[in-house]
Amino acid sequence: MPYVDGFVIAVPKDKIEIYKTLARKSGDVWKEYGALSYVESVGDDVPYGELTSFPRSVLAKEDEVVIFSWITYESRQHRDAVMEKVMADPRLKDEMANMPFDGKRMIYGGFDIFLQL
Repeated sequence: MPYVDGFVIAVPKDKIEIYKTLARKSGDVWKEYGALSYVESVGDDVPYGELTSFPRSVLAKEDEVVIFSWITYESRQHRDAVMEKVMADPRLKDEMANMPFDGKRMIYGGFDIFLQL
């Protein structure tokens, strides 16, 4: 079964176009190095829950929108190899240092798929 990296971030609404440009560039790099898919989605129906929610998870502010993203790979080993190349790619160095969102509030992790229908 494939392996997935998942991400949730809060992007200021006035920086969403900058983020979309970064996402397109990043997706091209990830795919070039072998990612099976690269998906970025912007929150459309993500209410601020009383106890838990996507906005709460990243401490989203009124002027921010939640982004939910995932990247798929053949396996954990494949992900590690792709990620090593992506992190070393000079095309993303400046963007990684100047992200249009607060990286400290990003939630991310790697997941083994156990069911895919």
